[in-house]
Formats: sequence, C-alpha cells, structure tokens
Amino acid sequence: MKPRIKEHSFVEALKRHAWKRLQIQSASTLQRVNASTTFASVSVRGWLFRFSLAGATLVALAVRARAGDAITPEQSYEGGTNAYSNWIQLGTGALLTQGYAGGAEQQERLNSGVFGGIEDLHYQADVAKKTTFTLDGHSIYDNHDYQFGLGLNRDDLGFVRFNFENFRTWYSGAGGYLPTYGTAYVLPGDALALDRGQISFEAGLTKKDVPQITFKYTHSYRDGEKSSTLWGPVHPDPLNSPATVFRVYPAIEDVDETSDTFQLDLTHNYKKINYGAGISYTIGKVNNADELTFFPGESVQQKTTDREGASYDMLSTHAFAESWLKDNLFLSVGFMFANLDDTFTGDRIYGDDFDVIYSSSYPALGMGYTDLNGGAHKNEYVENLNLMWQPTKKLTITPSLRVQNEDWDANSSGTGTLDTGEQQQFTANSGRQSLDVTERLDVRYIGVTNWVFNAGGQWTEGQGNLHENGGLTQVNGFGPAPVLFAADDSRLFQKYSASARWYPLAGASLDFGGYYKINKYNYNFTQDSTPNNAGPGPSLYPGFLVYQGFETIDGNVRLSLHPWNKVMLVSRYEYQTSDIRTEPDPVSGLPEADASRMHTHNFGQNASWTPLNWLCLQAGFNYVISETKTPASDYTQSILNAQNNYWTVNFDSSVVLDARTDFNLGYFYYRADDYQPPVNGVPFGAGAEEHSVTATLTRRVTQNLRWNLRYAFTHYVDSASAGTFNYDAHVIYTSLQYRF
Repeated sequence: MKPRIKEHSFVEALKRHAWKRLQIQSASTLQRVNASTTFASVSVRGWLFRFSLAGATLVALAVRARAGDAITPEQSYEGGTNAYSNWIQLGTGALLTQGYAGGAEQQERLNSGVFGGIEDLHYQADVAKKTTFTLDGHSIYDNHDYQFGLGLNRDDLGFVRFNFENFRTWYSGAGGYLPTYGTAYVLPGDALALDRGQISFEAGLTKKDVPQITFKYTHSYRDGEKSSTLWGPVHPDPLNSPATVFRVYPAIEDVDETSDTFQLDLTHNYKKINYGAGISYTIGKVNNADELTFFPGESVQQKTTDREGASYDMLSTHAFAESWLKDNLFLSVGFMFANLDDTFTGDRIYGDDFDVIYSSSYPALGMGYTDLNGGAHKNEYVENLNLMWQPTKKLTITPSLRVQNEDWDANSSGTGTLDTGEQQQFTANSGRQSLDVTERLDVRYIGVTNWVFNAGGQWTEGQGNLHENGGLTQVNGFGPAPVLFAADDSRLFQKYSASARWYPLAGASLDFGGYYKINKYNYNFTQDSTPNNAGPGPSLYPGFLVYQGFETIDGNVRLSLHPWNKVMLVSRYEYQTSDIRTEPDPVSGLPEADASRMHTHNFGQNASWTPLNWLCLQAGFNYVISETKTPASDYTQSILNAQNNYWTVNFDSSVVLDARTDFNLGYFYYRADDYQPPVNGVPFGAGAEEHSVTATLTRRVTQNLRWNLRYAFTHYVDSASAGTFNYDAHVIYTSLQYRF
C-alpha cells in the first residue's frame, strides 16, 4: 500500500509556505521532488536518505543500508526493511495571540487556546480471503476538526464505505476604518466560526465483466456564522456631526444549510465501447440571515434581520458513451438533464435585537418586508460531443461541441413595511429562456525536434429573453417603483490561445504563450417602465445598458534552468490587461465608455540548491503590479483607482542532523503598500506587512515511533487600519506517531 501523508487545518497553519521544487542529488542518483511526489530516496556512502514531502514540510530520515538490499517504497518511507501499514498519531498544541485575535484566528485557521487529539489514524487488515477492512480518522478537540471513515473492500466483487467529516473556518468580523476620525469598527468577542461537514455512505459492485454499479448517499451541512459583505451605518461623531453617515460597521451572516443527495451510477464496457448512466436526487433546506446593526452604541441603535429561507429538490440524470472508432479516432458523447423546484420565504425586520417579531409600532429606520413567499422552477439540458483525431503521430486535433438550454420562472408575494407602521402588498413574477452553443478546437503538434506547440479556439453564441414584473414596491409613495421589464439578449464569447515549449539544450526549457478573450452582450428592451433619459440615478435601471464588452489579453513566459547538478532555477513573467466597455441607451445622450480598465504584471523567481547531500535550500520571490481604473476617479477623490500591488519572499531549508533527526526551517514575507485614504469616503486598498517563521524538528525514536515538534510565528501589521488589526500569533505543536 502506498504510504499516506495527510494534512489537516491545524497542520496547514504551521506549514503555510510550500516547496515548489526540490532537487536531491547523489553520486549516482538524481531525483526531483515536487508538490505531487510523496517520497524519494538516495543511497550515499552506506546510508539511505529518505525524503518525504508532506505539504510544505520536508521530512528526511537516514538509516544504514546494506549493499545489495532491495528497498521498496514502503520500506524507504519507514526507514528500514519492516514496513508498517497502520499508525496512530497523537498531537497537542496551542495558538497564542497578541493584538487582534480575530485576524490571527482567521489567518492561522485555528481557535485561540489549546487544542489536541488524534492527528491521524489508519488501520487496515485482511478479515477474509481477498477482503480488506480499513479505518481512518482524526479528531482535534476545540478546533472542530473531525473525520471518521470505515471501509470494506472485496477484490473483484465490490466495496462498502462510510465517512463522516467536519471542519471549521474562522472569520475575523472586521469592518471598516475611518482615517479622518481614527476609528475602526469590529464585532466584539472572538472570531466568527462556520462549520462545514458531511456524512456519506457508499456501496459499489466492481465485479469484472459485469456493469459497475455505485450507490452513494450524502448528507451535507453548513452551520455557524461568517462575515458579511454588508456593512451597517454609523455616525462617526454623533455629537458634532450626526448627519454624517458611513456604512462601516460589520454585519453577520448566520448560515444554516442542509442537503441530502442520493446518487446511482452505472458504467460498463461492451465491444470497445465505454458507456454509463446515472441519476441523482437532492433535497435541501436553507435558513440564512444577514444580521445588520444600525448606529451602534447610540440612542437610535437598531438591529435588522434579513432572513432568507428556501426548500428545494433537484433531479438530475446523465448518460455518456465513448469509444475508439479507429486507431487514430476517438469519440465521446454525453447528455444531462436537471430539474429544480424550490419554494422560498423571507422577511426584513427592524428591532432592538435580531430575530424579533415584526411590530407595526416599532419606529424602523428603513423599509422592510414580511410574509415573503414564492416559488421557482428550472429545467436545464446539456449535450456534449467530443472528437479526438490523430491524422499523424505528431499531430492531434480535438474539436468539440456543447449545447446548453435552460428555462426558468419564478413568482413571489409579500408585504412591504415602513417606519410609520404603514404596510402595502406586493407581487412579482419573472422568467427566462436561453440557448448557448459552444464550439471548441484544440490542436497539438510535436513534429519539430525539441518543440511542443498548442493552439486553440473557443466560440459561444447565445440568445435568450427575460421578463420581470413587480417586486418590493412603494409604501405610501416611498421606495422603488414596481418594475415592468422585458428584454431580448444575445451573447458572443470568443477565446483564442497559443503556447509552445522549447528545449534549447539539456537542463533548460522555455514555455511561452497567451490568450485573447472577448465577451460581448447585446440587449434589446421590448418593455421598460423606467425612463432612460432622466439623468443618472437608480431610476434608470434595469433597462439602461444596451451593450457590455469584456476584453482580456494575457501573455506569459517561463524559463526553467538546471545549470549545475545541484541548482534549479525557475523564472516566470505574466502580463494581463482587461477592459470593460459599456454603451447606454442612445436616448440617454451618453456615449460608449470604458467602465473599467485593469493592468497586471506578475514576476516570479524560484531557486533550489542542494550544496550537500544532507542539506537542501529553496528560495522564491514574487512581485505583482496591478491597477484598476474607473472613470469615476477622474471626477472625484472619494473614489480612487484600485491598486493591488504586493510582493512576497519565501525561504526553506531542510537539514538531516543525524541518522534519526531532521530539521526544517522556513520564512515568509508579504508586503502590500496600496493604502490611499480618499478625501471623502471609506478607504480601500491593502496596506499590510507580514513576517512568518516556521520550524519543525523530527526525531525517529525507534523504527516505529516518531516525534515531531513544530513552532510557527506570525507578525502582521495592518497600515490601512492604523494598526488596529495588528497581531502576533504563536503556534506550538507536538505530535507522536506510532506505526504497527
């Protein structure tokens, strides 16, 4: 059995900087280890050096190797002739923070304080002839990181599996910062936490020469709280300027989602034809809410709960077939149909707390709604056709065709509310139909010595229509007017790409290529209740733009050099420019304009060096220059061009200290200096600096007992908040693995 190295969220926090390439050199053997390689071994002067790559941690072991010994991969991983297929690894650690704990918890993906438990467990045994039982799992207390799996496999017959897993993600709960007032806004308490997980049962028939049948049931869920992109209003100085309002106070997205999926698949091979079919049925429920605070800490403070509920079921079927029609001609076809039905509910209620009952006498600070009810239905059809033709051994041509058709309709009703207690009923209905046809052609040619050429094109033509009627409407003349809208639309997407790889000499390769992509949308409004010539404002939409175009040009080059046996260099550069052009309705009197323009340069350099058989060094540098410009920045300093410039440096070193001990040391640096406070408005742009150091010591106590000690330190400075969100984080972790 191939050795398994598994990584969990708390380990990721300790190993954040990955080895991209690593060269291991001996007098007779050179092996490259990259991110997809599990192990490598080198024999030097009677010692066997075993290097394993687990995430970003390079673990090295050295043991005596007798001349003539045949070392299997399992034995190389174990460090001797006795390979163990079972293990249990126990670990404990802690996250210690200074400063803004919520930011540290989100970045390190850990909860503050002590955690620990079973880091990894694997057990397998033959329980009958050709029958293997497996058990896998881990359980990290206080990190809500759990996994438990059981499996039973019978060769040439089938398998049964059960699996449960849960993991947690943290969100800082930070809001905005107002430089004029020197005030930052953040949710009180620890970071927000969201659990994700699933329980599944799977059984399959894998007997030879009969159809392969697999059944799987999966229960998935998301439960907890996360940061919302909605921010609430504040008066930064309510005593002196109560009329000034900024939306900077963070909100909470309360998440409660579950789904159950039943899936049945069949595959078989008959007379050189592979074919299959499947059916899937999913039922689910959603009960989410955005919890927003208005003017926190003031006498007018209110809490708003915008709740969204839905229950749905989806039936999906698919079928495919593929075969070599000739020795140089391969054909595959596929079809999918999906049907979705859902009902939804919702309300937006203001009160002194979240999730309160609506009261018409409560003086709400905005429009709301109650008793929202509705339903939606959607059908989707997808057909695929792919052909691979090799007219010569050096030329491959692959054309493909994809057709997608969908139609849906929805309706809703509810009651709009106002701060005066007045209410008004509203209704809405909408529907859409669309058809998209995509053609693709890929060509690969290897007929020139030391060259590989690739080229491709993709074209999508689409058309459809949309109608909308009604919606959350005015209450006593306040609020948006109901919409009566219908439009026909057409789409044309094009993408052209080309690349080449050249091997000019031994130990060197040059990759270069790029692509051009443009997506065009045209709209013809057959019905629109809103005027398009009344000047800028929200009343212009939805029927204001008649054209939008998204254009991207990308070019990249990569040079890999192996100038000496112990040195590897990789250099890369990428340039990308993107433009968004919009054209409003001619009746508005406004011309076509560049709505946004982005330029990006990406430079990277990596180097690895193995000066000694027991020492490996790797370093990397990345620099990104990126700017997004909009027309608004030419007219007001409250909206600036968006900068996304940053650079990073990383360094890793691995040392075999002795036959039983290895040491790994890593460093990472990040710097962004894009913060530009506007004259008026909320500042945007990253202004941050981060230093991270990781150290790992591995000791092979006995042939089947290993001890690890890891330490990580992160120092983070946030200039965009004047240091409000600064933190220092220390992660200490130790583990003991026993193999048997």
